[in-house]
Amino acid sequence: MHLNTPSQSATPHRASARLALFDLDYTLLPIDSDYEWARFLVRIGVVDGAEYERRNDEFFRQYHAGTLDIHEFLEFQLAPLGAHPPETLERWHAQFMEEVIRPQLRPRALELVRGHLERGDLCAIVTATNEFVTGPIARAFGIEHLVATGVERVGGRYTGRPSGTPSFREGKILRTREWLADLGRDFADFGESWFYSDSANDVPLLEQVTNPVATNPDERLAALAGERNWPVLRLFE
Repeated sequence: MHLNTPSQSATPHRASARLALFDLDYTLLPIDSDYEWARFLVRIGVVDGAEYERRNDEFFRQYHAGTLDIHEFLEFQLAPLGAHPPETLERWHAQFMEEVIRPQLRPRALELVRGHLERGDLCAIVTATNEFVTGPIARAFGIEHLVATGVERVGGRYTGRPSGTPSFREGKILRTREWLADLGRDFADFGESWFYSDSANDVPLLEQVTNPVATNPDERLAALAGERNWPVLRLFE
């Protein structure tokens, strides 16, 4: 199926502004950065190994089954951020980037993002994974804008609690609208818009754009894409 992806020769202007949104885990990355961050913390001895891995695996299964309680998950996933000073967390994250994330930056995913950026499209990663984990990953893709689950800070330290609406399911629409409003924009300002995602959890936002793209889709999204004639893009084959 032909996929209407960007050509580098197009010249953007206000009347034909374009918006390109990208999910992150299993969409631009062939791994789940949330899950791998938890595994990394186990590996370096920050958290209790057996119990933490058991809970991490269970939340992972719930996410893919579409049964995840996002608030219960965030209580688990953000707790280590509240237990350690920012400078220690940043040092761990730099190690995480080098050992786990950078080896997973695949050429076709980088090329997809680069095509939209070089055409001048407004680009953002829109992910349920928290902003601490995903901020450096977005920068590695060259994407300035990040719509991620916020993490509360008090006095310069993380509290271990989320901030605002989690960027998950319908929350991705709300958070994306809030980000666009901060730029003085809305979905209606864009002649064309894309959202690339692998997950059926992202159907609400996929339905908001003019070009939904099932990217490395899970089983449920692949079936829906077939029913709705949405293009399917596979970046990691």
